[in-house]
Amino acid sequence: MDRKLGLTVRATAAGLLASASLMALPSAAHAATYTISAIQGTTRISPYNGSTVTTTGIVTAIRSTGSSRGFWIQSASGDGNAATSDAIFVYTGSSTPNTAVGNSITITGRVSEYIPGGTSSGNQSLTELGSASWSTNSTGNALPAAVTISDATVPATYTRTNSGGSINSFTLDPTAYALDYYESLEGMRVSVGSTPVVGPTNAYNEMWVNVKPAQLNSVRGGSLYSSYNSQNSGRLQITTLLSSAFPTATVGDTISGATGVLDYSAYGGYSLNATSVGTLTSGGVGKETTAAQSAGQLSVATYNVENLDPTDPASKFSALAQGIVNNLKSPDIVALEEVQDNDGPADNGVVSATTTLSMLTSAIRTAGGPAYSYTQINPRNDTDGGEPGGNIRQVLLYNPARVGFTARGNATATTANSVTSVGGVAQLTYNPGRIAPANSAWSASRKPLAAEFTFGGQKYFVIANHFVSKGGDYALHSQYQPPTRSSETQRGSQGSVENSFVDSILAAQSDAHVIVLGDLNDFPFSTAVSNLEGGVLTDLVDTLPASEQYTYVYDGNSQVLDHTLVSSSITSHDYDIVHINSEFSDQTSDHDPQVVRITP
Repeated sequence: MDRKLGLTVRATAAGLLASASLMALPSAAHAATYTISAIQGTTRISPYNGSTVTTTGIVTAIRSTGSSRGFWIQSASGDGNAATSDAIFVYTGSSTPNTAVGNSITITGRVSEYIPGGTSSGNQSLTELGSASWSTNSTGNALPAAVTISDATVPATYTRTNSGGSINSFTLDPTAYALDYYESLEGMRVSVGSTPVVGPTNAYNEMWVNVKPAQLNSVRGGSLYSSYNSQNSGRLQITTLLSSAFPTATVGDTISGATGVLDYSAYGGYSLNATSVGTLTSGGVGKETTAAQSAGQLSVATYNVENLDPTDPASKFSALAQGIVNNLKSPDIVALEEVQDNDGPADNGVVSATTTLSMLTSAIRTAGGPAYSYTQINPRNDTDGGEPGGNIRQVLLYNPARVGFTARGNATATTANSVTSVGGVAQLTYNPGRIAPANSAWSASRKPLAAEFTFGGQKYFVIANHFVSKGGDYALHSQYQPPTRSSETQRGSQGSVENSFVDSILAAQSDAHVIVLGDLNDFPFSTAVSNLEGGVLTDLVDTLPASEQYTYVYDGNSQVLDHTLVSSSITSHDYDIVHINSEFSDQTSDHDPQVVRITP
């Protein structure tokens, strides 16, 4: 996910902070003096938004890199009101701030509300001072004591709601709502004690912790996102203002003593920007390995390989191969998602993925795996969403020494598959073929790939999926509560369309073996999955203990996006989500694969 493209650019559209470098310095003679707490106010929006003000505070931290440079100041003593922050960020653009931590300064600047990600993101805003000038009153001052964020201080309820409207105008209630609590500390010095890691360190030097022990409910120490009302209020992102190395954390580890200032970003919301990272202690969580299928079992897996293309390093192909061979035990069939074309993101009309797949299958053989064959259909150029030019698609790898596959017809990207009955046995018109590719449900999204395989004298219909992404949805930390999930509508339609196709298979043969799997980009409790099940499919994730139900970790929430569903005729099976990616910083993909072993 290219989630931070353009992160260093501060937008100047309506509703965003105007660039400090383009504005004249304010005149102190025309700026009324207020405390920082008064400037912050008791709501999310400053009562002095757009005004030029003067205030005094101690410099507590400096951001000296990037194009969003600046520093934080905090009152030496607060106003005693829990609903008002005693600190504020001073934005200096691309200029390195000419001050030092511990300085007491008097500053004049314009109050603005900056929305990370822009107004269309639905994110909350940061109250800031821009176009600022200041003078130093004294140096070497002691910093205000850091507020400890803990189980006792963070409310169990994540946020107030407003029928989907903005919560900006509400007076903060930091004892009732976690988002209000974090907002009341905006810019202030904060710390966490000995706190479990619930989201691994990523490429942007970020990790997630959760200060509320009751929310550590996954089998390996993560925080499960089990419903739209289970946001896990104790989650907090930790990143760094330091130039020193950032700890490489895994879910289940513990971080102790991280201290810094509380910021808000487009990616993750409230964040502790560390001036002291603290100490990381390993929790000993390791990568999982599933059981091997027996000679009489059919093993079927799904794995999102995250925009795999020939420009990826050989180490990625090798790691994927090792995962398929060693951790998944060389499944008989593997549904892959996010396989890109032969030149990856180059947007030049190439749609073939033969090079990508040759490199992967070769790497699997090198890792000691089988000589997989594959079946797939090239998409039309730039019509299936994903990274522009990448032409991602689903692919079905299969081991011809274990399963049978006979191609039928010559379906293209726009050919709609269908089902016929041959002597009372269901048969696909095209093997493989796409499901209803012209249906608007699949607009700018991957079309399901349906194929037939045989094993042990029986036929299996396998449908590989990658439903439309959650792009455009508001974040859990949005100013709009509950947040809009606009992408759900299309996924709901996709579930219904595919369920109708499954119904056609079962109408032709009531005891047909159907396996529907892949990255559905939605939760077990979603409309999309409910529509797909439609009373004829069982989502196997529901058969696992609740503590094991996750395939993806996002913003510190362990959640299910990848699924395997089976028809009622498949009665004997072992199902496993194999955690080898989502909880670790050394991810080969951001998704965990899963496998079902079926006994005919």
